[in-house]
Formats: sequence, structure tokens, C-alpha cells
Amino acid sequence: MTRVPALWIFVALVAGLGLGLGLALVRPSALPAVLAVAQPVGDLWLRALRATILPLVVGLLFSGIVQMMAAARAGAMARRALGWFMAVLVGGSAMAGLVTPALLALFPIPQGAGAALLMHVGAGAAGHGPMPGLADFVASMVPVNVLASAVDDAILPVILFTAVFAVAATRLGAAQRRSLTLFFEAVAGAMLVVIGWILWCGPVGVFALSLALAARSGTAAIGALAHYVMIVALTGSVVLLAAYPLAVLGGRLRPGAFARAILPAQALALSTQSSLASLPAMLTACRTLGLRDASSEFVLPLAVALFRATGPAMNFAVAIYVAHWLGIPVDGGHMLAGFAVASVMSFGAVSLPGTISFVSSIGPIALTMGVPVEPLALLVAVEMLPDLMRTLGNVTMDVAVTAVVAARED
Repeated sequence: MTRVPALWIFVALVAGLGLGLGLALVRPSALPAVLAVAQPVGDLWLRALRATILPLVVGLLFSGIVQMMAAARAGAMARRALGWFMAVLVGGSAMAGLVTPALLALFPIPQGAGAALLMHVGAGAAGHGPMPGLADFVASMVPVNVLASAVDDAILPVILFTAVFAVAATRLGAAQRRSLTLFFEAVAGAMLVVIGWILWCGPVGVFALSLALAARSGTAAIGALAHYVMIVALTGSVVLLAAYPLAVLGGRLRPGAFARAILPAQALALSTQSSLASLPAMLTACRTLGLRDASSEFVLPLAVALFRATGPAMNFAVAIYVAHWLGIPVDGGHMLAGFAVASVMSFGAVSLPGTISFVSSIGPIALTMGVPVEPLALLVAVEMLPDLMRTLGNVTMDVAVTAVVAARED
């Protein structure tokens, strides 16, 4: 999958918003007929996108945990790197839980945007009843029937069951473990192909959804999307900025030297939106900084495969933003569950542009928190903008953590 679908989806979003606003201002009498066609088309695309979440999450999470467990057996350096990966991921998720609400309080969502979106996705949002009590929530984490939980969109027990199942699979013999891994890798691979097909139809679906949204909410929709990009990007920038003191204090590097060495890799990250494509430039940065090749050539590929530094922070921020956008109160227990899922799901992410992994990464967090996933079908259209911050932060933190691990080896 290339970045072409992401660009066309963004163009479709702009066109849909423009046409919806134009019809609302110039020909409001034509809106009922247009919406009678646009709304079902958008809903159909949304349902197709949502249908991919659960099988893809299960396949990616199982494969990611097996890979992580295998890497942990590779030696002390691998375990040290995985420890730092997890520390950054958990720290980023915790940071988002604190910073995103603070940013929303400091820069409130544009007036009227939440009400307009709630009307647009009312059917999906209305299906979410009151939050269960703490006792019921804790009891629901252990499913009596994991298939029934999957049918009911109870994503947290499915994730916990998949994680336990994956850890148990690592205790099997090599042949059995490999068979299970191949099966789940095949499931994830097939679902990525399906998502690719759905995204190629994305311009039509997003055009229909954005047209309906703009026709009903006017300029509030445009302001809300711009506000969303700003809040999520600011949350991700905290992870990016944290990489510099980590490299200086933990990696024993000079601030100026690290900033200069990482610049070429950051430029490549912005142009490709891919950590994998930036790997050669990251290796060059490590050599420029004088890090041992034995450390950088081991830790960096491991980081590209398993480590998405900005993932938990920005994914959790999206779920929190949607909850605020729709006016859905999220209690402490569900926030804690969202924090946990955001931290873990990063190991199941794919090293592809964020438009592809957007729904599969954020959907489980939103469902765990009791937040509707319907708005994600619109937000995916602007993901190419926050994805720049995602890749920039990932590449910078990859090199910073590599410096920390290399310093401990020295």
C-alpha cells in the first residue's frame, strides 16, 4: 500500500466538506435528496472498515507478542532494549492521559462541533449505554465466552485472552509454535489486504461522510478537524522532544551533536512517512555519534520491527479526543483500561503509513473506553498530517533509545 490512497482520501475529504458547505449555503432544498444517497454510502464504507478491526487486532497482537518473546531470548542486549521500549511506550501512554485533557481544557473544541458530530454519528453513539460499575468492569475482563465478547465488541477481554494465548504459545514446541504463528500472521496479512481494498474505496466513503457532516454542521466540521490535528500532533511532539534529554542523559551524548546527527534521518522520515525506509539514515546517525556498530545494528532493526514510540501517546490521544468531541464521560477505570490497551497494542502495529494502521490501532482503545469508533472513519482522512509527527517522533526516539542501550553496553 502506497501513500496515494491517503492523498486521495484527504482530497475527497476536502471536496466533500466543500460541496456540503456549498449545498447548505446555496441550495439547501437539494440537501435531503443528496443526503439520502450520501449517508448510506458513507455508512456502508464505515461498516466495512469497522469489520476489519477485531480479526486484524488478534492477528497482529499475537504475532507481535511472539516476536517480542523471541527477541527477549536473544540475549541481555535484547532484553535491555525491550525494557527501554516498554518504558517509553508506557510513559508515552501515561503522558497522553494527562496532557491531552489538559490541552483540550486549554484549547477547547470549537463550539458546535461536538453536537454536529454527535448528530452525524448518532446511531453509533446512541448504542453505547451508561458505563458499567467498577466491579462489573473488572469482572468483564475475564470472558466466559471469548467469542461472545467479540460479538459484543467487548474488545478488552479479547485482547487479554489473545495476549495470554500468545504467551502460552511460546511455551510450545518449535513446530507447534511456528504453525500457530504462521496462522495468525496469515490472518493479519489477509486482513491488511482487505483494509487496502477498503482504503482504495476510501475516497468515495470519506467524500460521502464529509459531505453529510458539512451539510449538517457547516464550518464547525472544518474547525473541529483542524483542532483535532493540532491536539494530537502536540501530544506526539512531547514524545519527540523527550527523545533529546533521553539521548543526552541516558545516552551520554552532547545535545548539539545528537540534534545534528539525527537531522538527515528526520528529513527522510518526513518525506517517506516510514521508519523502515529511514533505517539506513538512522544507522548513519548512530555511526556519526560514535555508537558501536554491534549495538546500533542490533537495536535499530529491533526498534523498527517492534517499537512505535509515538503510538501509545497519539493513539490514546485520539480516543480521548473523540470522547470529548462526543461529550462522553470516561471514568477512571475506563481511562486506565485505555491506557493499558494503548501501551500493549503498539507491539501489534505494522510499520506502514498511519492511514493503514489507524483504525486497527485506535479502534481497540476506543472500544475499551466505551467510545464509538464511527468518527474514526472521518479522522482517518486527515491522518496523513498527524502521521508526519508519528514518524518523526518514532525515528528520533529509535536513535535515542539505541544510544541509551549502547551506553549501557559500553
